[in-house]
Amino acid sequence: MADQESNEVIDEALGEKDIRRLEFRGGVFAATIPLVFFIIWAIALSVTELVTEQSLVLGMVIGIAIGLFFCKSQWADYAQSLFSGMAQPVGVIAVIAWFWAGMFAKLLSAGGLVDGLIWFGFQTGLEGGAFVAITFLLSALFATAVGTGYGTVATFGVLMYPAGVILGADPVILLAAILSGAVFGDNLAPVSDTTIVSATTQEADVPGVVRSRFKYSITAAIPALILFIIFGGGGEQGSTEVINQLQAQVAPDGLIMLLPFILVLYLALSGHHLLTSLTWGIVTSIGLIAVSGVSLTKVLHIYKNDSGEAVVEGALMSGIGGYFNMAILILLILAAAHLLEVAGTMEVIKNFFLGIIKNVVRRAELSIFGIVAFLNVFITINTAAEIAAAPFVRKLGIEMNIHPYRRANFLDTVTSSLGYIFPWSGGVLLAWATIQGAAEEYDFLPVVGPTEVFPYVFQGWGLLIVMFVAAMTGWGLRYSGKNGEEVKPTKHS
Repeated sequence: MADQESNEVIDEALGEKDIRRLEFRGGVFAATIPLVFFIIWAIALSVTELVTEQSLVLGMVIGIAIGLFFCKSQWADYAQSLFSGMAQPVGVIAVIAWFWAGMFAKLLSAGGLVDGLIWFGFQTGLEGGAFVAITFLLSALFATAVGTGYGTVATFGVLMYPAGVILGADPVILLAAILSGAVFGDNLAPVSDTTIVSATTQEADVPGVVRSRFKYSITAAIPALILFIIFGGGGEQGSTEVINQLQAQVAPDGLIMLLPFILVLYLALSGHHLLTSLTWGIVTSIGLIAVSGVSLTKVLHIYKNDSGEAVVEGALMSGIGGYFNMAILILLILAAAHLLEVAGTMEVIKNFFLGIIKNVVRRAELSIFGIVAFLNVFITINTAAEIAAAPFVRKLGIEMNIHPYRRANFLDTVTSSLGYIFPWSGGVLLAWATIQGAAEEYDFLPVVGPTEVFPYVFQGWGLLIVMFVAAMTGWGLRYSGKNGEEVKPTKHS
């Protein structure tokens, strides 16, 4: 059933319907103006430390407005193309995942899990680089289980980031470890959108794809883990006064909130849908908070303030409310990215790469690597970028007889990596927004900027290196046999 629904989503997202072509002054690449403006805007604000969620939304709005003046077609068609881009299911799926994961994470925090983790770190000496390494492993496990890297970022940014900073982890490396875990799970999880899209668009079965790409994932993960241990302990634990005060305040009671976390992992690994797993985690968390004696106003509190205005507070509200601006931003990015399709930009890019291959498999695989990476520069939601690149990968792969597993692995691995590396990517911006929200609750937390973290997402960079080497050397290359089976290349092929 899940595969059937995924196919329907993919067919719709791939545009299996008539698209009204847009013409732009300056040619098809003028359609990239809204996204190029947004990327420059985002980097400039980040470098000058003036970036806010609202300013990013404004930058995307301005970029779209500028693009309008370069459109030679009717402006009504331009507007309709934007609406069609916003309506893509991949955007809605991402937003819903954020909301559910955000509520779940805030409930675990309200139940005292952060304090419990800090207590555990003090008692066991699990600090600095060791804590960063554990964070990477747990976030990778969680992302693989629930199938959403964005949900992982939302959850671990609330829980592990504050605890790790207190325990001496370098904030930049710690956030990179969370992003790296999201990369691992997004790339490998059988229930991940990117895994399903990469498999179904290349006419491959999901279990076979997952088995075939494990060697790439683990090859990148082992060095990443070692690097996190080495570089993760460069943070300051804070003043002695703060440490002593925390040691006196924190207690192991909050560790009981690990039970909902474990329940979500179990349900997800058992094949339950993301929303089903997280909903049970939310319900269990509320139940544990109720029986532990914590006030339920931490879950939900609706009242009128002194001015007579209605106020809604609590973990459920903050879990959703923290991602409103990001939800708007993602929909606008998807709208702008859709312009590349209706303007014919995608077709020009595909034809360019087809012209330089000249029937050489290595060139074909390097071209697949390049086109997927190039599209991720502009389409910053990884699933959307994957859907945009899928037809090219499928066409080229079939012509060169490259096995569907291999094609799917290039498509997914490059996309899952860059979706959490680029400073303007959805994953990095989400992480930044999440720790901003955490900093409002814990005033000692530093807020790491998007441009600070991207060099240290070791799992993402590792996967890119692994796949580039695979393309150059032919490691893991398999052709399609007569019956669709994997065939190893011969010395003369």
